[in-house]
Amino acid sequence: METELSRRLGVEHAVFGFTPFPAVAAAITRAGGFGVLGAVRYSAPDELRRDLEWMQRHTGGGPYGVDVVMPAAMARPEEPAGDAADGAGTDLEARIEALIPEGHREFVRATLARYGVPDPAPGEASGWRITGWLDQVARSQLDVVFDYPVRLLANALGAPPADVLRRAHDHRVPVAALAGSARHARRHQAAGVDIVVAQGYEAGGHTGEIASMVLTPEVVRAVDPLPVLAAGGIGTGEQIAAALALGAQGVWLGSVWLTTREAELHSRALTRKLLAAGSGDTVRSRALTGKPARQLRTAWTDAWDAADSPDPLPMPLQGLLVADAVSRIQRYEVEPLLGTPVGQVVGLMTEERPVQAVFDDLTRGFERAIDRLNRVAGRVT
Repeated sequence: METELSRRLGVEHAVFGFTPFPAVAAAITRAGGFGVLGAVRYSAPDELRRDLEWMQRHTGGGPYGVDVVMPAAMARPEEPAGDAADGAGTDLEARIEALIPEGHREFVRATLARYGVPDPAPGEASGWRITGWLDQVARSQLDVVFDYPVRLLANALGAPPADVLRRAHDHRVPVAALAGSARHARRHQAAGVDIVVAQGYEAGGHTGEIASMVLTPEVVRAVDPLPVLAAGGIGTGEQIAAALALGAQGVWLGSVWLTTREAELHSRALTRKLLAAGSGDTVRSRALTGKPARQLRTAWTDAWDAADSPDPLPMPLQGLLVADAVSRIQRYEVEPLLGTPVGQVVGLMTEERPVQAVFDDLTRGFERAIDRLNRVAGRVT
């Protein structure tokens, strides 16, 4: 599964695997792909540094990348005047949280109470805060990232700011940006992005409204000669072959790694839900981050879609609003509410396997697809 891009980056297979789990990212690289570690969950630079140190020791010398989240637009508080205008750390987070309406907080409390979600124990940490959406947090992550020999910087929500692009290029690190339309892709190209990830409607996480079969060739034509990675609805070798036939230089896979043995999912109940889910059991919802993101359909997403629910808040307010609730749902494994971002390929994820076994299946499926195409083309007698 080699392409010009995979050869340029020094990987055997043009499979770029996005994951929040260092063990999965390292295993993807060791299997001959390109592991990409998602950084959004790291609120403290030292935590990211710790895991990049671990990656350095466990990738077998193969290349890997990091994915950050730097939204082009988000709700921001007014800057305070005078000495209070430090604009950093918990002060900014507190000022952003102050923008969350009390009615939204009450809706979250009522939903948790309806399903019997326990309150945190006295002194118990509130859990993960989605501060990685904040610009200054993402920039502090970059201060760590560029201390390591990363071979790719990706931004999950479009082209990063111009100064971040310049900084990456100064370190000779190519930049990838996700796009949900040809218009977005052309904008990324004009900004100086090196690789465009065409992410179709079927994908997990933040997506647009165009399916991969339509989107991939549109983006390939729109940004030629930039390389394009296809994302969304890809979980088999046959689907990788289809993406390359549409002009992609590789594929960007995220959901398929969630049920690998190396994944550090916080809940066995969630793993069971993923393994039991069909391709129709996901929904695009703003309930998690404030932007449309495909995830498992649960009682939580249904509550936010109900007629009497408040409208989800813009990013990053929604993520900050629900962070504690999501942590409690996960900690206590409240199954009706338990979910995660995942794409429609969840219907193919029916057993826990090591990352290497996933790669073996991808390779065999790719070879079968190429053999079929050769027979159709009359090249095999």
